[in-house]
Amino acid sequence: MQDILGLALANLLSPMILCFALGLFAALARSELTVPEAAAKALSIYLLFAIGFKGGVAVADHGVDARLLAALGAGVALSFALPFVAFALLRAMTRLSTTDAAAVAAHYGSISIVTFVTGASVLTSQGIASEGYMVAVAAAMEAPAIISALWLARRAGSGAERMDAELWREILLNGSIVLLVGAFVIGMVTGQDGMARIESFIVSPFQGVLCLFLLDMGLVAGRGLRASRGVLSLGAVGFGFVMPVIGAAAGLVAGMILGLSTGGVALMMVMAASASYIAVPAAMRVALPEANPSVYLTLSLGVTFPFNLTLGIPAYVAVAQAVTGG
Repeated sequence: MQDILGLALANLLSPMILCFALGLFAALARSELTVPEAAAKALSIYLLFAIGFKGGVAVADHGVDARLLAALGAGVALSFALPFVAFALLRAMTRLSTTDAAAVAAHYGSISIVTFVTGASVLTSQGIASEGYMVAVAAAMEAPAIISALWLARRAGSGAERMDAELWREILLNGSIVLLVGAFVIGMVTGQDGMARIESFIVSPFQGVLCLFLLDMGLVAGRGLRASRGVLSLGAVGFGFVMPVIGAAAGLVAGMILGLSTGGVALMMVMAASASYIAVPAAMRVALPEANPSVYLTLSLGVTFPFNLTLGIPAYVAVAQAVTGG
């Protein structure tokens, strides 16, 4: 236990997480510190491209085999299943309507790509290797949760929109998914030759760019928390802390069954514990327009995202090391 706490503390004091904490503090203290919107978008584009490209190169080196396909299947299964757990918890812990509960549940079955990138960076800083194809698993876990949530909403008679062409387009052609998958394919096609050509662009600057991006995310999360007073009950806030732990436990079991490395198990935990705040909100605006965005966005971005970055990721990495002996 002492070793786990020591590892968690070391990760908690990493530059990336401290930058997020700085942004959170600045927003809550009503500082004038801001990151221009165009700059924040450019940072996110860089991060998505870099992580996707590096993942594609890793798959090119590894090759498409049964282990990769099994990991993809496990990720999709988790994304389908976790919204049902989240929905049941929300109905037990809160007084949210079935529509709002289903919308929130979708966020907790899908993933936060920024949380995934941060987890991968923490592993790199600790010298812990992971399977490169985990970025493909991350991309595969974006959409299934939306389908589960819409089924839950429709079963409860909330009037969810049907899965028409517009909704499928919103899910599959969301900008973050297109960029992540596209960069992954480019990396897989070009392999190590492509990496050698642009390594100085996507490897060395990565940690610094992530620090600036997380500073901005801290500002966004802090402003959301400040503006949403009275929107969430204590039960809803408690859910925002409990559900990531349950998701991480499911990811741990999946990673151990798959026989992933220490880093792979940690990333599976990180993905299962995270909550989407990009792809899923866009889909919910189309599929469940009557759901309250201040509820699902505040929970995913204002509660679970800070929890994962400051406490969750260090704990998940430490547990993965303890369980796998890595």
